[in-house]
Formats: sequence, structure tokens, C-alpha cells
Amino acid sequence: MTPLALEGVRVLDCTGILAGPFCTMLLADMGADVIKVERPGGGDDTRRMGPPFAGGDAVAFLMVNRNKRGIVLDLKSPDGIAVFKKLAVCSDIIVENLRPGAMKKLGLGYEDLSKDNPGLVYCSISGFGATGPYKDRTGFDLVAQGMSGMMSITGHPGAPPAKVGVPISDLNGGMYATYGILSAYINRLKTGKGQFVDTSLLEGSLAYTVWESATYFFTGQTPGPVGSAHRMTAPYQAFQTSDGYINVATANQKTWERLCNTIGREDLLGNPRFGSNADRVVNIKELATTLEDTFSKQPMSHWLPLLEKSGVPSGPINDMAAVYADPQVLARNMLATQQHPTAGDIKTIGIPVKLSDTPGQIRRPAPLLGQHTDEILREFDYSDEDIKRLRESGAIE
Repeated sequence: MTPLALEGVRVLDCTGILAGPFCTMLLADMGADVIKVERPGGGDDTRRMGPPFAGGDAVAFLMVNRNKRGIVLDLKSPDGIAVFKKLAVCSDIIVENLRPGAMKKLGLGYEDLSKDNPGLVYCSISGFGATGPYKDRTGFDLVAQGMSGMMSITGHPGAPPAKVGVPISDLNGGMYATYGILSAYINRLKTGKGQFVDTSLLEGSLAYTVWESATYFFTGQTPGPVGSAHRMTAPYQAFQTSDGYINVATANQKTWERLCNTIGREDLLGNPRFGSNADRVVNIKELATTLEDTFSKQPMSHWLPLLEKSGVPSGPINDMAAVYADPQVLARNMLATQQHPTAGDIKTIGIPVKLSDTPGQIRRPAPLLGQHTDEILREFDYSDEDIKRLRESGAIE
């Protein structure tokens, strides 16, 4: 079998909803043995978010918990805590996004567990980080999008506040957590020492405001929403054709000239209001209006081939049905199918990073609640009698 990049790396996953599970799924896709620890009585809340599949689990849970094994532990019971500590001693990485301070109160914080496992990489994902005046606040994607400035720059001028269409604060919190974990793990390979990795939804959102923060830092002006347009270059936005919208991205002067020649608007090249990129950004409303007058006269099927042939970056604005019918998406294996024990064949998003020698794999579906509890405990030398006792005490489910 093809080797996996993170094969042999064990991760204890004490996360729920999206940011944490997304992080651990990324690690699992690359071969890490991710053990998802869930609470008794229902487990991860995403098991109940969105339309349910056969077996009761919701689509939200299935999408970000593939390639993991599942165990149910009651971390409020002494026996459950003891089991977790035994697993932690033999793990490389722990990821948690519980309520701020919850793991520390249970005696399961980094300082507690690293005493017996000094090589442990322990990652905490929270709303606002482990320090600062907001450290005890619970975080949510919507709140982070608002407080990071992201919602102030999203949508159209004059419209009510709008969040990014995907839960970008959660997803980026998980992505930065993965980046931090792998950085710390590489350092451990060199030094033998683990460390605490601390990131948050607020910071993950703020870190994405590259152009907007630059505008504020260097001009003192507070940027607002610009719809589909780019605040640094023009034209770089969506335009309406006679049968729908297309995106056109002219990021430099040569592409601008090719665009004008391709769509029969050579007259714009001699207009001083559109002479340079700086001129076009200043006069972006007038520019967009005159270009849309031209684009609206023909359908997408007319414009897109012409733009592609002339080397002007462009494309349709696909809905999700069109996305998963796109030949490039299919050629890159971004539509995957896996076999679920109760739902049968289910579709999922493919792995977006392709490694030449150790590619990621979708090996198993999201676990049923507690599906691998006994299997995992046996691997840690618990006997059948031990497992029976733990189940009777309520420590496992």
C-alpha cells in the first residue's frame, strides 16, 4: 500500500462542531491515527446539525470526521479521566476546542499531561485565544467574523452586514491549528520536546484581512465592502451577461489591454480615466458600468471562450451542482465516495493537497458514536473485564 505522510502519528481529538474536527480531519487524511473522543449521551453536537443520514448522524458530522476512530469517554468521571490520561501518554498530539478552561479544570491541560509525555504537542482552538481580556469567552464563527472586521468588508456597499458564505472563521481556525501542530511536531522531531499550540477563530479571521489591513495601516482609511470587486486592482469582479454572471480578473496592464481588444472596447484604452490600474480603481464604478453594458449584450457561452482564448482570466459563477459536474473538479478527484455502515455510499469533498509520494487517502467514514471504543481500549491493554467494568461505571459508552 502507498505510505501515508503522517502514518504512525497518534492524535487524541477532543473537539466538536467545526474548527477542531476540520483540523483533525486534515491530519487524518494524511494518515494520522485520529481517535475522536466524544461525551456520553449524544457526542459531538454536529451529529444533530443538518439533514440526518441513515443511522441518525447529520451530514455536518459526516463531512468533517472521516478517517477517524471514535470512542465515548465520560471525562467527568474518575475512570474516564484515567482512561484519557493513559491514552494521552501514548499520543503525539492532542487537539481540543472545548469551553475555555474546561480541560484544565479536569486536570487534562497541557501542563498536566506533558509531565508524563514531554514530547506532547497540545493544541487548543478557542474563540479568542488563551490570553487577553476575552480568553474566557466562548467563540463562534459568526461572532469572530464580526469582531475581526471581516463582516465590515463583505457584501455590497450600503447593504446590511453579511458574513462570508462559508464558516470561514471556523475553517481557518482549524487550518491555522493544523499549521501550528505540524510546525510544533517538526520541531519535536528535531528536539524531542513538545509544546502548547494556541490559536483562535478571531486570529484566524483577522489573519485573512491582508489587503484590508494594509489599506488601513498605510492610508489610515477604514475599508468597506466592495461586492465582488478587488480593492487593489480593476477590473477584477463579476459582470452580468445576458444569461448570468461571469468573473473577469485583469490583474495587470497587459491583461487589461487584452480584455479591451477581446471584447471590442479598444476605445477604453485611450480613456485617461482608465489609463493605469490606479486610475481604474479610482473610477471603478464608471468602469464597471461601461464594461457591463458590453458583457450584457451576449451570453456566457459567447464571452468565456473568447476570454479564455485571449488569455484573460475568467470563469462562471457555479452553484454547487455545477461545481461537482465541472471536469476539472472531477479530474482532480475533488468529488469522492465512501462507504458508510448505515448510510451506504455517501459523497464527500476530496483531498485538496496532492503529495507525490505519500498522498492522503480517504480510508474510512466518520465513526458511529462510540464505534471503536472497545477496539481502542484493547490496543491500550485494557482487558475485556476492564472494559466491562468501565462500561458498568459509566466511564465509557
